[in-house]
Amino acid sequence: MSVRPLRTVPGPPRLPTTWRPVLTRVVLLGLAVLSLCFFSAIAALGPDDWQRHDRIGIAVSGLLFALVLLVLARPSARADRDGLTVVNFVRRRRLEWAEILGVNLRRGDPWVVLDLADGDTLAVVAIQPGSGLRQAVRAARELRACVDAYGTAYR
Repeated sequence: MSVRPLRTVPGPPRLPTTWRPVLTRVVLLGLAVLSLCFFSAIAALGPDDWQRHDRIGIAVSGLLFALVLLVLARPSARADRDGLTVVNFVRRRRLEWAEILGVNLRRGDPWVVLDLADGDTLAVVAIQPGSGLRQAVRAARELRACVDAYGTAYR
């Protein structure tokens, strides 16, 4: 499958807009609920010789698994007129449009990578081909259009 360059974009999307890996979130949130139900059922229906602390430990394990899955489902990128807020697994970063010099989504990349004015890069886990290649390419193009339209201070 051929992916067209990110430069061919008619214009930025209507702001504010938020990008999320929808399929990934659905799977992870579903697994979190399943984890809670499964471990709770094991704790409740376990053998009669289990002590209370055994049952609590199993239920807490299910809760911990669910919390990890919720953290993995957290990524999002929210664009508004002033800039972009990137929320990855445990970190949130606010960027002004002028701080973003490039939006890259190359074949084989797990997610979009931003080139920043300070020479650093920032992963945008919210836009990932693993959750749908067409949606990821469209979102990357929209993000590139926002950078082109609003990020002029460093150019």
